[in-house]
Amino acid sequence: MNHAEPFTLQTRVGFIDTDASGRIHNTAMFRYFEAAETEFMRRLGIEYKGSNYLFPRVHVECDFVFPIVYDDLVCVEISLTKLGNSSMRFDFRTFKSGDLAAKGAVVMVCVDRTTQNSITIPNELREKLEPVLSAQPGEDS
Repeated sequence: MNHAEPFTLQTRVGFIDTDASGRIHNTAMFRYFEAAETEFMRRLGIEYKGSNYLFPRVHVECDFVFPIVYDDLVCVEISLTKLGNSSMRFDFRTFKSGDLAAKGAVVMVCVDRTTQNSITIPNELREKLEPVLSAQPGEDS
């Protein structure tokens, strides 16, 4: 995986993820972001299951550019844009028919599974994450 290229997950919007207006429910977009994040991390050889750490979300945001509705084929791009001592930020862009339909971000903090206290991101994770660290969308890499 090249640091200049975001990871992309292609999926269809499920009926269960839509609201009374027929559009994707605002909270459902975060499930699509998380699905992209999970596959991105899996590609890097990082799995949360069975580890001594967790990554709770401490900040989430999403802006909708135009409607996303049931059965739309969407591509969710994920980029690691910040890697701090104990936190990381992922930026997401969701495309529908090649056009930007939604964008967002998630900030996570590494915490010890037992104590629930913030910890430094383990070196074995950092070594896998640093090569894919990219500029924020729209910035030069």
